[in-house]
Amino acid sequence: MDKHLFFDIDGTLVRSGGAGKMALTEAFQQLFDEPRFDNIRINGCTDRGIATQIFTSHGIPDTRENWHQFRAEYLGRLPEMLANRQGNVIDGVIELLDELTRHDHLQLGVLTGNTKRGAELKLEHFGLDGYFAFGAYGDDHADRDDIARSALCELRAAHGHVDPSDVWIIGDTPNDIRCGRAIDAMVLAVATGSFSMAELSAFEPDLLVDDFCSASQWLERLGVCC
Repeated sequence: MDKHLFFDIDGTLVRSGGAGKMALTEAFQQLFDEPRFDNIRINGCTDRGIATQIFTSHGIPDTRENWHQFRAEYLGRLPEMLANRQGNVIDGVIELLDELTRHDHLQLGVLTGNTKRGAELKLEHFGLDGYFAFGAYGDDHADRDDIARSALCELRAAHGHVDPSDVWIIGDTPNDIRCGRAIDAMVLAVATGSFSMAELSAFEPDLLVDDFCSASQWLERLGVCC
């Protein structure tokens, strides 16, 4: 039976050294002539949801036009920020992805709050773009749960019936766990981001690991010998 594995990007696969936040900040300043935004939740949020928070906190209409302008300005700045910041692929990621892609019954994709193009730029920058065949993105959804629902619908459109128990959401934040629960999927939480093992454990993922170097139990559940 095929398993469909959806990986988060930021804090799960890579650390961008703050490139995304810096690109968002400069895009906002350029378009709306506003100072740096503070007290905006970013970790685990979608880019569309982040834009809504920023617009609301500054009294800017949260219109489709403003979002599209903001997204375009952000994406135009992101490659330079990625090149200039000290980002890295998280330990164990390459080895894990290499192992997973050796097994035909495992289908790898991303489920991320990034916009589609933003996700592509990050994966390309860190050399991970060749591992993932599909994705679900944050262009149109302020709520990560809705990205997960859309992803499951697209899987079923492509493959017929897909049981949620054959879908895994892999991420480093409580929002990754919540979105998995929204579609009754399985969840692997990994404490490689800004949330501790204890904080993630409170949201009851199916499996919880320090990092991908200690994911042998998960691999066994996927039918992968390690």
